[in-house]
Amino acid sequence: MALYSVLLTTLALTVSSRATLNSRQASTITVDLTKTYQTIDGFGMSETFQRANQMHALSESLQRYSLDLLFNRTSGAGFSILRNGIGSSPDSSSDHMVSIQPKSPGGPTAAPKYVWDGNDNSQVWVSTEAVKIYGIPTIYANAWSAPGYMKTNNNDANGGTLCGVSGSTCSSGDWKQAYADYLVQYITYYGQIGVNVTHLGFLNEPDLTTSYASMRSNGQQAADFIKVLRPTLDKANYTAVKITCCDAEGWSSQSGMMGGLSSVDSQLGVVTAHSYTSQPGSPINTKHPVWQTENADLQGAWATAFYSNNGAGEGLNWATKIYDALVKANASAYLYWVGIQGGATNSKLVRISDDKKSVIPSKRLWAFANWSRHVRPGAVRVGTSGGPSGARVSAFKNVDGMVAVQIIQTGTGTGSVTIQVGGFVAGGAKAWLTDNTHDCDAQAANVSEDGGSVTANVPARSMVTVVLEAKEVAN
Repeated sequence: MALYSVLLTTLALTVSSRATLNSRQASTITVDLTKTYQTIDGFGMSETFQRANQMHALSESLQRYSLDLLFNRTSGAGFSILRNGIGSSPDSSSDHMVSIQPKSPGGPTAAPKYVWDGNDNSQVWVSTEAVKIYGIPTIYANAWSAPGYMKTNNNDANGGTLCGVSGSTCSSGDWKQAYADYLVQYITYYGQIGVNVTHLGFLNEPDLTTSYASMRSNGQQAADFIKVLRPTLDKANYTAVKITCCDAEGWSSQSGMMGGLSSVDSQLGVVTAHSYTSQPGSPINTKHPVWQTENADLQGAWATAFYSNNGAGEGLNWATKIYDALVKANASAYLYWVGIQGGATNSKLVRISDDKKSVIPSKRLWAFANWSRHVRPGAVRVGTSGGPSGARVSAFKNVDGMVAVQIIQTGTGTGSVTIQVGGFVAGGAKAWLTDNTHDCDAQAANVSEDGGSVTANVPARSMVTVVLEAKEVAN
C-alpha cells in the first residue's frame, strides 16, 4: 500500500511537471485592433556612392537575382523604400557622387549650368527597375552636401555650411535659393524618366564632419533652408514631395535638432534620423512621421548567420533593432545603409562575391523580409499583450485588412503560440519563419474552427511572422 501511494504521488508530480512544462512552451498573444499607434511608410535601403554601379556591372542573371532579393515580395525582402544619393562632387573619382552642376555658374544668381548624364551612378537603373518592375511606392532622394562652391569651406567634403543660413556669410553671396533650385532640378530629371521622387532631403549627418561629402547644420540653419525649399518645390508643382530632415548621426542627435525646426513645422514632411551614435529607444517629439534612415554594422567581418553568438551583424540582432525602432520609438520606416555591394564587412545586406560570379544574402536581409513583405505601406501598428517568454511581439493591420503578427524569440524556448484578435474572425493564415535554416519560409498556421484563433510554432532564436486573413462574410 505504501509503495502504491508513492507511485501515485510520483505520477502526480510527473503529470504536474509536464503540465508546467507545457504551459511554458505554449502561450497566447492577444491583438487589440482598437489600440492604434503609428502608420508605417515602409522598409528599405540605398545603393548610393556608386554601389549601384557594382550591381549594374554584374551579369544580367545576377542583376535580376539581386533586384529580386531587394524588391520581390515573394523571393526577396520586398522593400518599399529606395534611398538615392544626390551628388555634390565635381567628379566621379573614387566612389564620389557627381554633381549635376559640377562647376559654379558664377554666383548664386547666375544662370544655372546643369549637366545630366541620365545615369546618376546607375541609380537611374535601380530606381527605374524598382518603380516600373516591382512597383515600389517611395523614392527618397537625399543630398549629403551642397556643391562646394555653395558652402563656407568651398568644398563638398569636410563639413562647412550652406552660404546664407544663420551664421554663415560668404563673399560669394547667399546660395539658399540656388541650392533649392538645384535639388528641384535633380528630382525633375528623375520625373522625366518616369520615376517620381516622393521625399527630398538636403542634409545627411549634419552633426558630423567627414572626408567625403558632408555639410554641417543645426536645427535653425536647417529651418532657414526649408523656408526657401518648400515654396520652391510648390512653385515647380511638386506640392506632393515631402521635405525630410535631418538624418542626424544618432536618434538623440536628431531629437536635439527638433527645437530649431519648430518654425517650419508646417513645411516639414518627415523627420529622419540614423542610429549610429544612439539607437531608437523612445519617440522623437514631433507630430510628423519619423524614419530611421540609416544603420549598419560597418566594421564587423561578413556574417551570414541568423544567430551564432549574438554578433552585431547577425539577423536576430537586426530583427530586434527594427522591433525597437517601431515599437519603442514609433518609427514609421526603417532603412539599412546599403542593399548590395562587394567587400568583407556587414555594411550591406547582400554581398557581391570577390569574383563577381555570385551574390550572397545575409540573414539580415531575411530578418528585414519578415517585416517588409508583410507590414506594407499604410499598415497601422496595433496593441498586443502576452506571448512566449523571452519573445518580442508586435502586430500591424494592413490596408487590405490582413493582420501581421511578429514574434521574435530571442531565447531558447520553443513552442506553440496561439494568436487571438479581438473582433476579428480569421478565414485563413500563413506563418513565415527566419532562423539559421529558414529564409522567411512559409510554415503551417492553423485556424480554429470558429476562426477565433490561429496557432503556429515558434522555434528558439527565430523570427516568425503570422499573417491572418479576415473571413469573408456572405451578404
